[in-house]
Amino acid sequence: MSFQTSIPTVLAQAEGGATNLSPFLMIGLFMAAMYFFMIAPQRKKEKTHKAMLAALKNGDKVVTIGGIYGTVTAIKDDRIHVKVDESTRLEMLRSSIQGLQPTGDAK
Repeated sequence: MSFQTSIPTVLAQAEGGATNLSPFLMIGLFMAAMYFFMIAPQRKKEKTHKAMLAALKNGDKVVTIGGIYGTVTAIKDDRIHVKVDESTRLEMLRSSIQGLQPTGDAK
C-alpha cells in the first residue's frame, strides 16, 4: 500500500513545483507584450520626429505644438524663425515644431 500512496504524493509535489513558476512566467509575458505594444512604437515615433527636426530647412511649411502654421525662414542651433504672416515672425525652439504641414491633396 505504501507504493500506491507514494505515487500520488510524488505527482502532487511535482505539480506544486510547476505552479510556483507560473506567476513569474505570466509577469514575463506581460512585460514582453507591454514592450512590443507600447514602448517600441513610442521609440520609433521619437526617432522619426528627431529625424524630421534635423532635416528642416528654409522654406519648409511647419506646424508647431501650439497649432501655429508657418514657414521656416531661418535656422540657428536650437532655434527656428517661423514666418506666420507677412509682418509676423516668431523665434522658437526647434523642439516646439510638431511636424510638417499636410499637403492640400488629403481631405
